Amino acid sequence: MGRDASLKQHEFESEALVHLDTLYNVALRLTGNAPDAEDLVQDTVTKAYRAWDKYQPGTNCRAWLVTIMRNTFINQFRRKRKQPSRVQFDSVEDVSVFDEVQERDPAGSFFRSIVDDDVKRAIQELPEEFRIPVVLSDVEGLSYAEIAEILELPVGTVKSRLFRGRRRLQKRLYEYALEMGYIR
Repeated sequence: MGRDASLKQHEFESEALVHLDTLYNVALRLTGNAPDAEDLVQDTVTKAYRAWDKYQPGTNCRAWLVTIMRNTFINQFRRKRKQPSRVQFDSVEDVSVFDEVQERDPAGSFFRSIVDDDVKRAIQELPEEFRIPVVLSDVEGLSYAEIAEILELPVGTVKSRLFRGRRRLQKRLYEYALEMGYIR
């Protein structure tokens, strides 16, 4: 291995591979199962390494990697389904079913406190347009700006999709939250 290749490998390991946990968590939420998530992470890391010369040091490496993962996932999804699912945004009601929580919890931190198998399953069942922003924000803690960059969407669209995705989760998990005592 030449000096340049060795330097590239060292830089990649120190800047990119530190985000493997985040990549795996996002991949698991996108794919819904561990084997596909592992494959998606491997594809992402391989593509990122090949494109490392295009990465600009000092920028947000985590967002750059998740963008590569998102694109890889979407391309695989499109190949499998030919056309991604579409959601009628108007069909999602704007009414909060968690009025008790809404005032003190506008950013969705409520969901971060109850993430267990039922919640993970509910997130996985969200349509892709909502699932990806919810996972990136509420599970991985990325900012609106980072999500907008990754998804190549305006920040307002990210906020709208988060709002609608969270509403779907609220409806799906209302009874569960009552049973578990998270709300009264």
